[in-house]
Amino acid sequence: MKIRLAALAIVLAAPLAAQQAGAPFTVQETGRTFYRLDDAVKAIGGSDGTILVAPGRYKDCAIVEAGRVAFRAVQPGTAVFDGGTCEGKAALVLRGRDAAVDGLVFQNMRVPDGNGAGIRLEKGPLTVLNTIFRDSEQGILSADDPRSTIRVDRSTFSGLGSCANSAGCAHGLYIGRYGNLIVTRSRFERGTGGHYLKSRAVNIDVRDSSFDDTAGKTTNYMIDLSAGSTGTISGNTFVQGKNKENHSAFVTVAPESRDNPSAGLTVNGNKASLAPGVEWSTVFVADWSHEPLKIGPNQLAKGITAFETR
Repeated sequence: MKIRLAALAIVLAAPLAAQQAGAPFTVQETGRTFYRLDDAVKAIGGSDGTILVAPGRYKDCAIVEAGRVAFRAVQPGTAVFDGGTCEGKAALVLRGRDAAVDGLVFQNMRVPDGNGAGIRLEKGPLTVLNTIFRDSEQGILSADDPRSTIRVDRSTFSGLGSCANSAGCAHGLYIGRYGNLIVTRSRFERGTGGHYLKSRAVNIDVRDSSFDDTAGKTTNYMIDLSAGSTGTISGNTFVQGKNKENHSAFVTVAPESRDNPSAGLTVNGNKASLAPGVEWSTVFVADWSHEPLKIGPNQLAKGITAFETR
């Protein structure tokens, strides 16, 4: 038994030793190490695998074509993907069967069409944990997949967004017509244009998160449910800053289209306020759906009207 335990310890220690020796990307299941992230992804192929990322700063990017691939930092917050993009899209371009990202940092993502992101999700489910997206055009940008779910937990979106590009506005978190978007215990701050969270997901669940626009620049809405949505927005804290392109509302429902039903959407248990120096009045929830929503109770500061139909 002692011999077997010793052998097991050697096997488990091998990926870390290899990383310390200079190969930063390790496929956990096989112990194989790689100097290029894309090579690690290709080694997994259509199977299931986890890529451990050693501390460091990387210009790497990768495209997942198949399989279920997880990317996990060995030490959360120390593996930084800095400006490298694939296909003119993102550091990670995901179109496999499933994907997860845990503990990574994405920064300085910029591409010619103005949609540079840490993650470009083209299909399939995605889980993002303990991850930082900062100082880029977008954090996460997705296509449409009505059968799949996106989960974001304990993550930060900072210094993101722009409406200065011919392709349209970029946003902190921009989700297409997915089945479900679940955002919990996350922080949105210091936006640089567009919306903090823009979603066309059929169902949304945003809880226990913060939207701090105090240091925002030319920003718009905190949460924009562009095509309508059902679900819940609850337990969040919102602060609207004074440098706004559009300060007319905190949360919007179906301002672009009514593609999704919104009846029963619940917005309660939230706190909203205006940053020092803000002199205008605004609306917490602005609704274009004209469907029965469940608004309140929410704790709203002076100058914020609870609800308005438009």
